[in-house]
Amino acid sequence: MQPDCRLCYHLVMEINILFDDGFETVLEEPWIRAVAGAALSAEGQIGSEMGVLITGQEQIRLLHKQYMDDDTPTDVLSFAMRESMEKAPEFIVPCGEVEHLGEVIISYPQAEIQAAEHGHSVRREVAILLIHGVLHLLGYDHAELSCQQDMQLHEQAILKLVEADLP
Repeated sequence: MQPDCRLCYHLVMEINILFDDGFETVLEEPWIRAVAGAALSAEGQIGSEMGVLITGQEQIRLLHKQYMDDDTPTDVLSFAMRESMEKAPEFIVPCGEVEHLGEVIISYPQAEIQAAEHGHSVRREVAILLIHGVLHLLGYDHAELSCQQDMQLHEQAILKLVEADLP
């Protein structure tokens, strides 16, 4: 007997993690998955999939230039599927499938620089950047002050959920 798809709930999160060469040992995959999962769960995105790439300054600079027309390194980039499909007809995710939200790319060396500037651990900085990136995948923005304040409230609330795992 086929399940009634009106009753299907997505209880699975898929968080795919990649490391560029040289960054394979800087962070543990389960920890990255837990932080991203906490952000997705806090925002009610249980049945979703996303990717995370930990990279270096040169790779993120190239992506920043290609997609944002800015030839400087940055800390985090988010490529949201929802954004790119804004003008497309709404895509219905089949029962039992997950929605791909997009990709978050973090420059580990930039996280190290910012952690030193803010006087906290690199793990904490990566958590902040990852949460920020996930919220961008979900449509949050900080172009206007009211949107920025809303995004910061969500970032702070999610950060509190994962703080026990941050030195």
